Amino acid sequence: MLLDSVTKNQTLSTEFSDIFSQLIFNASEAVTNTVDFINMVLWGDGQVLIFMLLIAGVWFTVKLKFIQLLNFKHMFSLLKGSSKSDAAGISSFQALCTSLSARVGTGNLAGVAVAISLGGAGAIFWMWVIALLGMATGYAESVLGQVYKIKDENGEYRGGPAYYIKQGLNNSWFAILFALCLFFGYGFVFSAVQANTITDALSNSYGIETFHSGLVIIILAGLIVIGGLRAIARFAEWIVPFMGIAYVLVALVITIINIQLLPDVIIDIVKSAFGLQEAGAGAFAAAVKNGIQRGLYSNEAGSGSVPHAAASASPHPNHPVSQGYIQMLGVFIDTMILCTCTAFIILLAGHGNEVGQMEGIRLTQTAMESHLGAYGGDFVAAAISLFAFTSVVANYAYGESNLHVFKLDNKYGRAFYTTGYLAMILWGSMAAVPKVWAMADMALGLMTVVNIIAIVLLTPTIVAVTKDYNEKRKNQAKMDFVEADCNIQGSTEDKIWK
Repeated sequence: MLLDSVTKNQTLSTEFSDIFSQLIFNASEAVTNTVDFINMVLWGDGQVLIFMLLIAGVWFTVKLKFIQLLNFKHMFSLLKGSSKSDAAGISSFQALCTSLSARVGTGNLAGVAVAISLGGAGAIFWMWVIALLGMATGYAESVLGQVYKIKDENGEYRGGPAYYIKQGLNNSWFAILFALCLFFGYGFVFSAVQANTITDALSNSYGIETFHSGLVIIILAGLIVIGGLRAIARFAEWIVPFMGIAYVLVALVITIINIQLLPDVIIDIVKSAFGLQEAGAGAFAAAVKNGIQRGLYSNEAGSGSVPHAAASASPHPNHPVSQGYIQMLGVFIDTMILCTCTAFIILLAGHGNEVGQMEGIRLTQTAMESHLGAYGGDFVAAAISLFAFTSVVANYAYGESNLHVFKLDNKYGRAFYTTGYLAMILWGSMAAVPKVWAMADMALGLMTVVNIIAIVLLTPTIVAVTKDYNEKRKNQAKMDFVEADCNIQGSTEDKIWK
């Protein structure tokens, strides 16, 4: 009788386990199907975001009178004096490094590889196109981040799309929608993507268990983010220039060694961009889609992420436009320099036609090993670990900036957010690559849709503030921004701009 009871309990336990497993499977399938559908609309057959990004880039390029080309030199001139800060904000240079630490990550090494493996060498051309157009878009959203910034309970600057949507457009529900998308993306999913790439690279090079690598990432990230935005900015200020210069120097050496192959590589990029070398229209569409998609993921122009870093700065000179130029420079550095370095490393190794044969960071590692031998894989593993880790840390700052929107800018809200953020890092370190990237694409896409609609509607403010800056610069007047000098939409917070 006792045996029958035990057997019956075991049977019930097995049945319960089977039912629970089936429920988990069904839920997982439902989530996957939802993510796939949204990505299909945004990035796939619908191509909503591709058109939105291209139109927005052209729109702001025209409205701002080709600012990224005609005022190219002025971007660099503003680096002088960019180290100045005050009690309310970080320096312009720290804001640039913070935004670059979020930008420079998997998109530069793994993302470029994904673009080439799925879209061929031509994807790089379209990555350049979206970067050039994105410079104007990045400028526009960063100016708005500065104009509509606020001071939090600690007297420090906070800002971003949720803030300029609420104050500039007087639309609270649209602001909350963006903040939710950002929390999902930068607060949770994107850090999982970065962690996934780090653990995959370390596993591929050294056979390190992904779980163990994930735990190390959590510990290191936790030690930095607990200090808040200023600690993150100080970390970025030291690490980003070092890692960026080192990577560019290695890419330059590889390019010089293979200089005789460079003309053919460039020709291949251009021809492939228009489907002149591969199988017709399908190859052309793949090049456009993957180039723009991965370009956006890398430079983040138009997604609404960078305005958070821009808004946190005390600009020099004290005008929103100066931070617009600084962040426009960030788009240029990220895509036109760093992504191009990765593309040349891969294509000069002869891997440009290996479409679909290798995934993500492993393609970059294989290419680097072709140039530098076994040390090449080690270098990429170290580079991606450092690049991606800085992104993990910066992503936290973007999510933290939006706690104020939900009245969670307190120790309990921060504790809840930090716990979820660290948990997602651990999950991402062990998850399958396609699932992680798919969720990241969805989150980034939804953010971008909301943000682009907002900044287009706020175009009159962007143009007015830019005109004010240009006139003061032309007349050699004091460059301080005064709200009364411009006809801006909505209103700024009291005493932000005196």
